[in-house]
Amino acid sequence: MVLLDTTVLSVAEPDLAGSLHTSVAGLQWATTGYTVVFAALLLSAGALSDRLGAHRLFRAGIALFTTGSALCALAPTVGALVAVRMALGAAAAACVPSSLALIGRLYPDPARRARAVATWAAISGAAVAAGPLAGGALVGVAGWRAVFLVNVPLGAVVLALTATRRLRCPRGDRRLDWPAQLTACVCLALATDGFIAAGARAWGHTAAALAGAAAAAAVLAVLERRSPAPVFHRDLVRSGAVRAGLAAGAAVNFTLTGTLFVLPLLLQAHGMGPVATGLAFLPLTLPFALNPPLTGRIVAKVGPRRPVLGGLVLLAAGTATLALAGGAEAPYGRLAVGLLLTGLGVSFALPALVTAVVGAAPQSAAGAAGGLLNAARQAGASLGVATMGAPLMADRTAGASWAFLIAAVACAATGFWFGRTAKR
Repeated sequence: MVLLDTTVLSVAEPDLAGSLHTSVAGLQWATTGYTVVFAALLLSAGALSDRLGAHRLFRAGIALFTTGSALCALAPTVGALVAVRMALGAAAAACVPSSLALIGRLYPDPARRARAVATWAAISGAAVAAGPLAGGALVGVAGWRAVFLVNVPLGAVVLALTATRRLRCPRGDRRLDWPAQLTACVCLALATDGFIAAGARAWGHTAAALAGAAAAAAVLAVLERRSPAPVFHRDLVRSGAVRAGLAAGAAVNFTLTGTLFVLPLLLQAHGMGPVATGLAFLPLTLPFALNPPLTGRIVAKVGPRRPVLGGLVLLAAGTATLALAGGAEAPYGRLAVGLLLTGLGVSFALPALVTAVVGAAPQSAAGAAGGLLNAARQAGASLGVATMGAPLMADRTAGASWAFLIAAVACAATGFWFGRTAKR
């Protein structure tokens, strides 16, 4: 449910825009409202899971996600939709780390736990891959509201399946710094708002939002220095290899989510309906489900550096191909080549990045490193939609080429940084 919601809305964008009479900026916030809160709260969700007990936080998150999905389907305006999507982002952040903690509780044997986590990862990858196709089918049958209604029965089933005494986790005493956590949310939200406003050429709004983001970042830095329970693990942010890995993770999700936002609006110019648009995404999404086992074997044999670099090169090549074929008159075959290269890049880079970041982190901070990587990825997703969506406001077809070019440069730059840092 959580990862399906990051991609399923993409195919519904044209129908949503027509139904709620919203602009590209409104569509951007409908997407990023979810990922902004998801990214920021992931930083402390693991600690909150330990403090409250993972089973309590998981069930509360599922209940909120189910209720919020129903409210999204009933949203009368884009403003109401964005507000509820933000609540869904908080619910998603509650579910992800607590679900992994519950798996650890259910499978204390390391071998069985490894198989369970692999199943969890496979289902997650399949959900991301299935999002555009499922969204296209749902929108084609019942309109954009159906992409949210599908979560209601799923959530009810999950709550029923987890209503068992076997799922009990003890409370802990980990501390949370809520002022720093909320400041991180504000910083990311204002930065996203600034990029969206820049695309609309609202320069006063842009300056105010980015100045607010900079001020929030300065406040966050002060709070982090004084905090006994900082949001960002100090040993992690001091490591150059970890910082490069986090930047690479952000770049991958920047490109993936930005592409998922831009492409449906471009394909609409090709005259494709929602079902055809969902099918058109298959070259991008199929590698997510099929390629990770191969990546795992490569990482086991040669380490994570080469798969990460290869993935970033493929991402840069794929988005550059999409930039060259980005016009509405371009044949779909050219777009398919770019999508396939992009999908292969994601499927090589992301699994290897987990190993790279966790391996570069101090042993005592391995768990925090995984959480920080997920947060960086979701932050990249938010900025990807805001930044890659900005050129569409001036010219939807020519703007798409610029959007993909931005992604290509981002992947190439982070690949260069990661390559230099990973050598040391």
